[in-house]
Amino acid sequence: LHMSRAYGEATGHSVIGYVRGRRLSEAAKSLAKGAPDILEVALEAGYGSHEAFTRAFREQFGVTPEELRAARRTDMLKLVEPFKMTDMSYVKLDPPRLESGKAMLIAGLSQRYKFPDIAGIPGQWQRFVPHLGHIPGQVGEEAYGVCTNMDGGEGFDYICGNAVNSLDGLPAGLTGIKISPQKYAVFTHKGHISTIRNSFHTVWNKGLPESGHMAAEAPFFERYDARFNPQTGQGDVEIWVPVRG
Repeated sequence: LHMSRAYGEATGHSVIGYVRGRRLSEAAKSLAKGAPDILEVALEAGYGSHEAFTRAFREQFGVTPEELRAARRTDMLKLVEPFKMTDMSYVKLDPPRLESGKAMLIAGLSQRYKFPDIAGIPGQWQRFVPHLGHIPGQVGEEAYGVCTNMDGGEGFDYICGNAVNSLDGLPAGLTGIKISPQKYAVFTHKGHISTIRNSFHTVWNKGLPESGHMAAEAPFFERYDARFNPQTGQGDVEIWVPVRG
């Protein structure tokens, strides 16, 4: 089980799709109440221009912000509401630490998924195992599971790999990604990997909101270091969530 699989099973959404849908849903509620300044609503939702906001809004709901404000109702929209979780779904997580992540190159196996197909991710990791320790220019022993290239159709690319010092000359079948410098909230899942789903429930519905940070639209990843034992599935797994600011 990995971050994207666990989150998709828990919610039926990609992480970025959920974040975007929540922001636009709150914007829709404001517009339906007659918000006078659409640009102000757009900025609050994380969009830098009226045009970008209108494009995303129309893709999400099928209407423009102006049309919704004129209608003064949201009952015809499929709003993305906060997930309702029971207390039993939460686990105790330490508050996240903040990290200023540096630029990083990850090389490994990449595959594109829709959420109905994410059960294939463990098999992807199994196919990657023979490459561990044999990628040219590998940096460190940590393994990474990176989710990137999210789209409105709930698809994403998942790369399982290692950090490297160059993406040149990669063996056939491997690909790479450059992760730009980014601020992260880093949570730690403890225990067996089979229980990581509850950790993701807690991160997205409790840990991240209570931290006061908002998720940013950037690649996010799992980080597996020496604390995690892949043979037993026991140990700590870090969840690096990109945040704004």
